[in-house]
Amino acid sequence: MKRIITVQDISCVGKCSLTVALPIISAMGVEACVLPTAVLSTHTMFKGFTFRDLTTDITPVCEHWKKENIRFDAVYTGYLGSFEQIELMHTLFDDFGKDALKIVDPCMADNGKLYPGFTPEFALSMAKLCSKADVLVPNLTETAFMLDIPYPGRDYCKSDIENLLKQLADLGAKKIVLKGIEFDKPQPGLTDTKGKIGIASYDAATGNVGWYFHKKMPVNFHGTGDIFASVLTGALMRGLPLERAYALAGDFVAESIAETLKNENHNWYGVDFEAVFPYLLKRLSENG
Repeated sequence: MKRIITVQDISCVGKCSLTVALPIISAMGVEACVLPTAVLSTHTMFKGFTFRDLTTDITPVCEHWKKENIRFDAVYTGYLGSFEQIELMHTLFDDFGKDALKIVDPCMADNGKLYPGFTPEFALSMAKLCSKADVLVPNLTETAFMLDIPYPGRDYCKSDIENLLKQLADLGAKKIVLKGIEFDKPQPGLTDTKGKIGIASYDAATGNVGWYFHKKMPVNFHGTGDIFASVLTGALMRGLPLERAYALAGDFVAESIAETLKNENHNWYGVDFEAVFPYLLKRLSENG
């Protein structure tokens, strides 16, 4: 069985970060080990949440793993809350990522804005970590901040996205999976994009660009980016090629939102992804 380590915070209530990554990756038949960066009573969309920083625990945990000669097939980083934690991830990659797939979800911004507590300087520091990624999984907002360019909003075309992919690869990442792409007008070489949301990928070694569009749901939920990155990680560990892995991830997010909306009394703080595991496992059995 493949073994991965995922590094991000854990919200005791709220479907995001480790409370998403651990069950999804485990359900996909991959051993999911965790390195929590913080413990919160709820995720940050709640008011008055408690927060305990676990930065000082990261190095002792990793030193113990080294003594036990523990190895991982992938290292997957999500939400990191400080410059110090980013620096610790450089060390983690050096210690455990030499023979492992390194997956980085920058997880710091969306809809044109940085999350509370983050700064443009933090985004540039995150870009340095992304330089070590085998697979980088940003959205358009995170891309803009890491490249230190204006957020494009919806004012972009296919060639603009392809240029962004190449700029992200110039940071040093080997493969890029760019989420949340929507075109208002038809694009040359792409079909069936109207009313859909897309994913674009780039392989720095070959220069190949890939595209996938799936149905756009009428609402947004907190934590769906974490679900996407978790499914992507699990699928890659199960041997799916990158294009099929992110197609599965996008479809699973859409199915999870659809399942949530079936219940008029659904939770506002996250999607009911647990109910969609049969769909995920069926897709996996069909190889994505």
